[in-house]
Amino acid sequence: MAPGFVVRGVSNGGKDIAKSDDTRINDEITATRCRLIGVDGSQLGLFGIRDAQRIADDQGLDLVEIAPNADPPVCRVMDYGKFKYQQAMKAKQARKNQSRVEVKEMKFRPKIDVGDYETKKGHVLRFLKKGARVKITIMFRGREMAHPEQGLNVLERLAEDLKPYATVESAPKLEGRNMLMLLAPIKGAFDTDATDEDSESTK
Repeated sequence: MAPGFVVRGVSNGGKDIAKSDDTRINDEITATRCRLIGVDGSQLGLFGIRDAQRIADDQGLDLVEIAPNADPPVCRVMDYGKFKYQQAMKAKQARKNQSRVEVKEMKFRPKIDVGDYETKKGHVLRFLKKGARVKITIMFRGREMAHPEQGLNVLERLAEDLKPYATVESAPKLEGRNMLMLLAPIKGAFDTDATDEDSESTK
């Protein structure tokens, strides 16, 4: 068994609940009385711990100590197993949503011409509009490495052009023969554009 992992069998209508945190439930609660909250969130008042446990048992639920440092501690009637499962699912969904944030890459040259710059800027803007972060890479070749300021000028120009839509999440830095900058979309920055597009389509 891993250190710090405590498993206790807790009776709940014939079920055993495996516990891996420090929350005290049912017969683990050491207080003699508590302020009780019902399963629906209502304040039930002060109860002796045995009476509170009886209320939970009568509903086939658990008595869970949610504020152990209060005087008296606060306990709630709930299905602890279901509560922990829901918490785990929410955490899993949060991680899943976080992993969906894409990082796209757009490569520029330090001596890029105006037409190519505008085309690539348009691609970056589309990535940002879809909610992706965009890594901007300036690729130096040969003697171009002697003038890194040219690449920096391109990055600063791009950051300024896209200022209404993106923030610089990672400032320009030189890594080997490349200079990198990370842009992140500003939340809600494209809402006006979407509204404009909708109004245009209805004309």
